[in-house]
Amino acid sequence: MLHDRILVEPDQEAGERRSNGGIVIPATAAMGARRLSWAKVVATGPHARAVEVGDRVLFDAEDKAEVEVNAEVYVVMRERDVHAVAAERLEGGDTGLYL
Repeated sequence: MLHDRILVEPDQEAGERRSNGGIVIPATAAMGARRLSWAKVVATGPHARAVEVGDRVLFDAEDKAEVEVNAEVYVVMRERDVHAVAAERLEGGDTGLYL
């Protein structure tokens, strides 16, 4: 990865969802508001400062650039396009989720 780019692997559960009543909502269903997605960071560029490999990041799924590597689908984005990071590397047992 170059500069501040990061490569992430979208969560598999980001597709279809279930409502509280058990109704399956397909991934293609239109939502009234933008829906953000979680993904795991696979690689980072040398200028990425707040994100490390293994972190989970929250990003806007509509502003993504997908790439296929070895039959796996990944998303390439700039670090500034990340809305939140969930990291387990913090000490003291904190959740590590910050916005």
